[in-house]
Amino acid sequence: MTRPASRLERIVRSGTFCVTAEVVPPRSGEGAKVEEQARALVGYADAANVTDNPTASAHMSPLAGAAMVARAGIEPTIQLTVRDRNRLALSADLLGAWALGARNLFCLTGDPLEVGDHPDAIPANDLDVTELVGLAARLRTEGTLLSGREVEAPPRYFIGVAESPLAPKYDPWRLEVKLDAGAAFFMTQITYDVEALSAWADVVRERGIFERAAAIIGVAPLRSAKQARFLNERVPGVTVPDDVLHALDEAGPDAETEGTRQTIEVIRQLREIPGVAGVHVMGMGHEDAVRRVIEGAGLLPRPTATA
Repeated sequence: MTRPASRLERIVRSGTFCVTAEVVPPRSGEGAKVEEQARALVGYADAANVTDNPTASAHMSPLAGAAMVARAGIEPTIQLTVRDRNRLALSADLLGAWALGARNLFCLTGDPLEVGDHPDAIPANDLDVTELVGLAARLRTEGTLLSGREVEAPPRYFIGVAESPLAPKYDPWRLEVKLDAGAAFFMTQITYDVEALSAWADVVRERGIFERAAAIIGVAPLRSAKQARFLNERVPGVTVPDDVLHALDEAGPDAETEGTRQTIEVIRQLREIPGVAGVHVMGMGHEDAVRRVIEGAGLLPRPTATA
């Protein structure tokens, strides 16, 4: 088997518990903020997702962000939404992101346009997420585009998709379709309810999903009870248990410290669930919180660049 081009893929295949994080390109033409975020994660994350117009609002291109993240010394995971691009643009961005250093691909539908700052924009939706996965997989295995044309030095992305295991009426079949198309890892929505996550793991483990793809579980340290209630009420697929809310309320001015402690405990419990391959730590704009969580959870040092 050809050695994976993706360092994250090599870490996952080795059985090492992986750690990923996130870089959000700014609403700016200045790249200093991207480089600052990325440098703060060097040595802490095995790869960093570079977001693509999050919340359906205009930001710097994820391709530009990926180049800066790579330059800072972290392997980029390029996020691409099918909302904003037809198959021609998606193909071009897959080739361009690879040339700029991205080795992992995270395929997304994209948030609804009406929630963002361009509600009158016209969505592309030429391909759906599963078809984007199939395009990237075809490039990796056959070296051809959807048109059938061959590509010189085709990208060999480690391909991932999103998953919301605690969403109402969860159906693992949707994930299995994406895996059939070529996805090899999935990142979940933010998890605070480990008991519910463990019950989900029991279901998908019986279906062989953990053997087919790396499960990277989303975690994010809370800074206040107000933030926790917002996520609980406004973000689909996120459930913050009552005991977590109560602890944050009781912590008062020390709520951020309590939120960090809780996230470290969540990671400790996640590492005990068979099949969980790693965590995706989201600081929601606070890289210092990401570092504290990774340190506190005993996830350092990270594997060497040659892993």
